[in-house]
Amino acid sequence: MTHKGYAAGGKPRYSCPMRPLRYSINITLDGCCDHRAGLPDEELHRHATEIIASADALLFGRVIYEMMEAAWGPSAPAGERPDWMQPFARTIDAAKKYVVSSTLERVDWNAELVRGDLREAVLRLKDQPGEGLYTGGVQLPLALASMGLIDEYEFVVHPRIAGHGPTLFAGLPEYLDLKLVDRQEFAAGAVALRYVPKKPQRA
Repeated sequence: MTHKGYAAGGKPRYSCPMRPLRYSINITLDGCCDHRAGLPDEELHRHATEIIASADALLFGRVIYEMMEAAWGPSAPAGERPDWMQPFARTIDAAKKYVVSSTLERVDWNAELVRGDLREAVLRLKDQPGEGLYTGGVQLPLALASMGLIDEYEFVVHPRIAGHGPTLFAGLPEYLDLKLVDRQEFAAGAVALRYVPKKPQRA
């Protein structure tokens, strides 16, 4: 299936002059974004693999970087994963990563630290040629959304009520109005909703 806004082969098609920054996260019906609350399956892992493969690089904060490295890095216990998780593991392992952190002194796993002014650093990354960047997590995307730096938002909504948090974008300084541009249903009941901001992003 080729989604609206995507060219053949799954590559995103964008009109913005800078390399776009996309955000994707799994949430429950009641808005919980705890990664343990979702219902992962082979189809959703394939979808996540396609998202990461279509990005030139991943932009993570310290928490999600360390969590992802522990789960999918070279030292992760691969023997405990089902075979259908291996394509995702290989894809995220090979991806270029930028890590926003003021506390980490060094990173590995094909990663590079991002220091200094966050807005200026992200704009420099976006100004480079390519297909786009991908980010995930909670705290870093809150900061990026507050600065108007995210060009696409994807919420993969799982058919589950968690009854607890955390939730997304707590403390966002103003309303962020979005336009739905794509909707994809999965066999197990999850729905991926893709949005773009209605207002032009800030330069």
